[in-house]
Amino acid sequence: MEEIYAKFVSQKISKTRWRPVPPGSLQTTETFATGSWDNEENYVSLWSIGDFGNLDSDGGFEGDHQLLCDIRHHGDVMDLQFFDQERIVAASSTGCVTVFLHHPNNQTLSVSQQWTAAHHHTGPGSPSCSSAPCTGIVCSNPEIVTVGEDGRINLFRADHKEAIRTIDNADSSTLHAVTFLRTPEILTVNSIGQLKIWDFRQQGNEPSQILSLTGDRVPLHCVDRHPSQQHVVATGGQDGMLSIWDVRQGTMPVSLLKAHEAEMWEVHFHPSNPDHLFTCSEDGSLWHWDASTDVPEKSSLFYQD
Repeated sequence: MEEIYAKFVSQKISKTRWRPVPPGSLQTTETFATGSWDNEENYVSLWSIGDFGNLDSDGGFEGDHQLLCDIRHHGDVMDLQFFDQERIVAASSTGCVTVFLHHPNNQTLSVSQQWTAAHHHTGPGSPSCSSAPCTGIVCSNPEIVTVGEDGRINLFRADHKEAIRTIDNADSSTLHAVTFLRTPEILTVNSIGQLKIWDFRQQGNEPSQILSLTGDRVPLHCVDRHPSQQHVVATGGQDGMLSIWDVRQGTMPVSLLKAHEAEMWEVHFHPSNPDHLFTCSEDGSLWHWDASTDVPEKSSLFYQD
């Protein structure tokens, strides 16, 4: 029997991310980060589950989620990613991108790097430089890629104060999310239903490939790459559809499933068991997809070589 345990906090939470375990570690993570939105003051927070989930002598569950530390965040947290064991990268509705450093000795968070105007509107019809929300982040140490409502793509390195590469007019529409395919290549999804592949080895400002559903301009909100098959990605969008794409096979998805009754906000492959996929939606549901079963519609969910 599955049970759900909840802890009520005095914030609206926009993002939750588990801290990654060290490479080769057999331990499960006990720490996660959250980012808040639409509060008078927003925060990035670190939590520990501690003994939560262990049975006590009476058969009940021990412990509770414990707040380890938090730090104020200017603007709504639009995305949140762990850069490594100690650093967390946050995307802000103000266009700012911040790297926070966790100090485990005294359980505090501090700002270790910040790009204050990573995303902004310029040109006719806007002030000389007005902020634009940073909507998505992906990290692959030492690199951080950000996308935003301004259609801009930034490539940062954690130890550099300036962007390594910026594609100013990457998209005329809002870029909602980004993922690495492999180190020099990223894939973005936008508000008119397109997937675009960008190769940082190329000097131009044009994508190397564009994929989309024929005649469909439904906004895509989220994307994740299969952990072991780098050519396979999953996307979700405004219509609640879950799409699986093989970027080597034409421009159409290899699988298309009606998943949710409203916008899909997150899609994630399980990092070590990629036959398992998780989606969540504005309709209030969290779905766990299992492609390893013999059920036809589920077992054909992912494309295999």
